[in-house]
Amino acid sequence: MKVLLLNGSPHEKGCTYTALKEVAGQLEKNGIETEIVQIGMVDIRGCIGCGRCKATGKCVFDDIVNVILEKMEQADGLVVGTPVYYASPNGSVLSLLDRLFYAGKNQFAMKPAAAVASARRAGTTASLDVIQKYFTISQMPVVSSQYWNMVHGNTPEQVLQDKEGLQIMRTLGNNMAWLLQCIEAGKKAGIEPMREEKRETTNFIR
Repeated sequence: MKVLLLNGSPHEKGCTYTALKEVAGQLEKNGIETEIVQIGMVDIRGCIGCGRCKATGKCVFDDIVNVILEKMEQADGLVVGTPVYYASPNGSVLSLLDRLFYAGKNQFAMKPAAAVASARRAGTTASLDVIQKYFTISQMPVVSSQYWNMVHGNTPEQVLQDKEGLQIMRTLGNNMAWLLQCIEAGKKAGIEPMREEKRETTNFIR
């Protein structure tokens, strides 16, 4: 089993990475393979709603979004980490998630997912709420911890002083590992996800 962790910070080994590394370490202790992909310094343009991905299964802009889509084919779980600058996920994370989930809807269903936010002080809960909406619209079980999935600090060294935050990350790793193991055990017992109903799409214009 493998979990893909996305580091949305432009700082490769910064605060967000420090939090994700704590999650990854606990997953690995539970026998789960991990990979951290750093996206924060990559130029990621936003979705243009062209719909080409519906036919190809890939985004029309061939960049890191398609690389991550390929990685998600082999991954069993996902963790998205973001720094908080203006009380929301940063721009790179939002652009990536818009395109990633629009183009790869079929690659996310029933795979456990979690959001992690890193901030000096505030804006973390709002950021977690934004990211988790991508999960819930894609039928991904959302993994929780003993508190909201956040760490605080302005530097990695300060994050390492956030003992509660680090414990939250470790608990998150343990919970995700447990859920992945339960899903694997269920598959071996012949339990498969329920067949999805034919999608009904409505709007507010009659």
